[in-house]
Amino acid sequence: MLTLDTVYRASYALKDVIRRTDLIYAPRINEESFVYLKPENLQYTGSFKLRGACYKISTLTDEEKQRGVIACSAGNHAQGVALGATKHGIKSLICLPEGAPISKVESTKRYGAEVCLVPGVYDDAYQKALQLKEEKGYTFIHPFDDEAVIAGQGTIALELLEQLPDVDVVIVPIGGGGLISGIAYTLKSLKPSVKVYGVQAKGAPSMLNSIEHNRIEKLSTVSTIADGIAVKEPGAHTFELVSKYVDGIVTVTEDEICAAILAMLEQQKLISEGAGAVAVAAAMYNKVPISGKKVICLVSGGNIDVTILSRVIGRGLDMSGRSYSVTIDLYDKPGQLMGVSKIIAGLGGNIISVLHERSSTGNNVTGCYLRLVMETRNSEHISMIRNALLDAGYMIVK
Repeated sequence: MLTLDTVYRASYALKDVIRRTDLIYAPRINEESFVYLKPENLQYTGSFKLRGACYKISTLTDEEKQRGVIACSAGNHAQGVALGATKHGIKSLICLPEGAPISKVESTKRYGAEVCLVPGVYDDAYQKALQLKEEKGYTFIHPFDDEAVIAGQGTIALELLEQLPDVDVVIVPIGGGGLISGIAYTLKSLKPSVKVYGVQAKGAPSMLNSIEHNRIEKLSTVSTIADGIAVKEPGAHTFELVSKYVDGIVTVTEDEICAAILAMLEQQKLISEGAGAVAVAAAMYNKVPISGKKVICLVSGGNIDVTILSRVIGRGLDMSGRSYSVTIDLYDKPGQLMGVSKIIAGLGGNIISVLHERSSTGNNVTGCYLRLVMETRNSEHISMIRNALLDAGYMIVK
């Protein structure tokens, strides 16, 4: 049974293992409230998962350690288990979904673990890990549905109350639910007035669906850039704790996640992975009631592949009004491109891509399409440019 004593024991056990991450004030995330970030992306291994994994390993018996440990993970728990096992001189095998970011796979190997890549998503890796546990006799380290792991994640809440004693709201990402279970239980036990909200990706709302229907439900598929919380089914322990201690769960879209990653990169010089950004996205887009309140957003991890970071930034630019694509139906005659360019330049837009395409089947034989991509300041700036083009008589197709 999870108790405050267990959380405090975990905090003591981890004091020389983890990095105590300081709060960062982020006033531009939501100007109607006072937002602070808890940057667990700056944790050793780049994620909060180190806390639960290392505390769990520290509680193993000598016999369990001798058998070696096995874990399944979307990548962050893998690194925590690998590092914790190596520190204790324990052999570790980690089952990762085949689509896990390369950076997470390689880091897991560097921390000393053997890696088994499994076709599918996290839940498929979980089944493979259970199979290998039975076949080889490994000690299984669950990524979220384990009381020692949950207690380890709960140590974050102790830090939050020390760092911001008058906090009103804490917003936490949810995958399997281990992080929010530990934080919500600890916060509600020590300061019941604090509101705790969970956030899931719209493409992976397993905990939300389970809470709404009052029973654990398994999704048939999950699809999200937030691979760290792409979990089909919550755990039994975490479902119970979330049901009892969490005040609400919301979802965010892929575009909102990308915009949050971009906001942290630009405003705070922090790199977050998709799962790490969902709490910030919820605050940015007012998914939970935070106006006038002191709010802490958990940035749970920063292990994002640089190969997809540019695509994420592009989506974030679109979502935040920093980039605008427009297609205009023009008469194919001299001076048309110049006329459009003058309007855009006069309003401060910066054209970065031009595609001029003459009429195709179904269009006016004397017409053409002009496709432009430009850098803009925000959504209001886009509206100014769009309205100026329409007022000048240009026909915007999309």
